[in-house]
Amino acid sequence: MDTRQLAAFCAVVERKSFSQAAERLGVTQPAVSLQIRSLEQRLGRQLLDRSGRRVEPTEAGLRLYASAQRLLQLEEQLLEELATGDEGVVDGTLELGASTGPGGSVVPVLLCEFQERYPDVHVRLTVSDTQTIVDRVADRELELGIVGAGRRHRGVAFEPFFRDEVVLAVPAGHPFAGKTVSLEQLRTEPLIVMQEGAGVRQVIEDELRKAGTRLRDLDVQLELGLQESVRSAVLAGHGITFISRLAVEADLAAGVIATARVRGLDPVREILLARASGRSETRAARAFVAFAREHLPS
Repeated sequence: MDTRQLAAFCAVVERKSFSQAAERLGVTQPAVSLQIRSLEQRLGRQLLDRSGRRVEPTEAGLRLYASAQRLLQLEEQLLEELATGDEGVVDGTLELGASTGPGGSVVPVLLCEFQERYPDVHVRLTVSDTQTIVDRVADRELELGIVGAGRRHRGVAFEPFFRDEVVLAVPAGHPFAGKTVSLEQLRTEPLIVMQEGAGVRQVIEDELRKAGTRLRDLDVQLELGLQESVRSAVLAGHGITFISRLAVEADLAAGVIATARVRGLDPVREILLARASGRSETRAARAFVAFAREHLPS
């Protein structure tokens, strides 16, 4: 069976669009349509329902999709084995993404150390919010994603990677510095938060909900896009924020930022590794995950 036809079919099922599937595969839309039509003629079945606003697989198409994924995975594994006959050689390109928390602190250093051990691997890191990274992993634009919160997605599998403490960061000399405060006290202080989609924000919203309150009940003064943005705002004395401890370790050591605890909140999060479901793992990705587990706190 022509795996190009299967790849085109799977891309249309996952994107629910011929044009988006063509963009992902780097071919024209008529080429994708021709591959699907040839596959349907060969199998004697209609595989896609084109009558609605989105393209959806038929019952036969759903059955084929599951098997096609397995076949394409086997093809990837075969090509990798043929490309590198020596099991000890780790090379190629590793495309991965990270959300702004781990992507702005621990992951870049980890990748530098990984590349020193495996100099033949070319590493490309994309840093964005959690939802964007998960979507790009699902679309197979990134092989791995390192994110601060799980987002339900049919095409992505998550597994624990390492743990990260979320702290209340305050300027040095702030009345909260080094103390445990109540939610009532927290409500009196101007709070800076990250944008929707940020993993730290989701963790804090979940913790507040458990404690019987909501983020909008606090004095939220600023909503800034990136973790580095809220860190800079706290350093400048414009408020306090919840942030990954990993992102402010250097500031804590320098004494320019302090931390506080909020009674009733225990915002420790699991940093997750995201992979596209059914995707074959490259040797470079396998080596990176093993290397990271040796060097990161469990």
